[in-house]
Amino acid sequence: MAVYVQRQLDQQPGRTYVIEGDADGYWKLAQCLIRGKDYSIYHPPRRVLRMPGFPLFLAGAMSVIGEDHFRVRLVLALSGVFACFVVYLLGKELVNETIGIIAAALVAVSPVMAGFSVLFLSETLFAVAMLISLWVLVKLLKTRFGTEDQFRGSLLAFLTGISLAAAFYVRPSWLLILPVIVVILVISAKGYRTAAMQRALVMTLGFALMLVPWVYRNYRVTGHFVPTTLWAGPSLYDGLNPKATGDSDMTFFDQENVLNEMSEYEMNQHYTRRAVAYAEQHPGHVMQLMGAKLLRYWKPWPNAPQFQSFWMMLAVSVIFVPVMLFALYGAWVSRNQYLLLLITLGPLIYFSMIHLIFVSSLRYRLPAEYSLYILSAVGIYHLFLNLKQRKEITPGQ
Repeated sequence: MAVYVQRQLDQQPGRTYVIEGDADGYWKLAQCLIRGKDYSIYHPPRRVLRMPGFPLFLAGAMSVIGEDHFRVRLVLALSGVFACFVVYLLGKELVNETIGIIAAALVAVSPVMAGFSVLFLSETLFAVAMLISLWVLVKLLKTRFGTEDQFRGSLLAFLTGISLAAAFYVRPSWLLILPVIVVILVISAKGYRTAAMQRALVMTLGFALMLVPWVYRNYRVTGHFVPTTLWAGPSLYDGLNPKATGDSDMTFFDQENVLNEMSEYEMNQHYTRRAVAYAEQHPGHVMQLMGAKLLRYWKPWPNAPQFQSFWMMLAVSVIFVPVMLFALYGAWVSRNQYLLLLITLGPLIYFSMIHLIFVSSLRYRLPAEYSLYILSAVGIYHLFLNLKQRKEITPGQ
């Protein structure tokens, strides 16, 4: 896939990336890191535009193999391979080794996951980090409360906080998962609320300690407490404005050019206020946009015009549609296994809800599909197990 993508781009003079804007920004930020320059791009400088996780990953690859797009694509392909392995680990932890192997196989043959893994976009790396955090979380939730498991529980809680923060460093929208997990942890600990609250506190501590370098750096360059980025405001307005359709259209940002008159922090606040004000004044349009965003999020094929060819839509849908059907069956046969349903369906629902507000597309669903494939593996396993059992008891066989 890396060879194919690079050849296609090389045949189009002047084109370097499949999705130009985001990819070029990540590449330039990575170059800033390896060259010891200020972590910023554009003019006026945008110092808190992107979380540093993916640029750091790219910079690490560049420092070893050079600033060559094709070579770095091969490293990104390896991150996709590693994602298959982490899906296996999570599937094994949730159910058993067979389910882990089936889920990893599904991920391995998914055209869209293979395709995105070689693009200069953060989806695959975020999926890996998110899956690792979920794997550690499952180990924590399976650890009993008691004196003999107190140290193990505290250690896993701390590691869960660290791994959640590592994923957050790649994709800031993962920040909201921390309070969700804390609530689940406390509610599910019947009879052990105090111990659960202690673990929740340790988890939050691990998360907060990981955020200190980024928050401190942001305070130094902006003079304000900024735990995420200063791109949330424009992104929110992109999804909530008079011309919004559910798709991303950031032309307003270049046309208005408010950074000539405001700081980066003030610009973020400015667009946040405008988005909130528009939502309050036009609730009907907001509801329409939520429907459009929900449709874009769940469409089997990509929404972007460059991916609208018949063969591209077929390649994406040929895996996603059966996987969803198997996942529905897997959810039915596992309807009493709450931890399995929480880990496999939770991320998909979490991002679906977030992108009812922000713009939506397949890109934002993709990382959550990795854990969903575990539920699909359960569906496949039970379906073929039932078919085998029926065949064995058929008279005359």
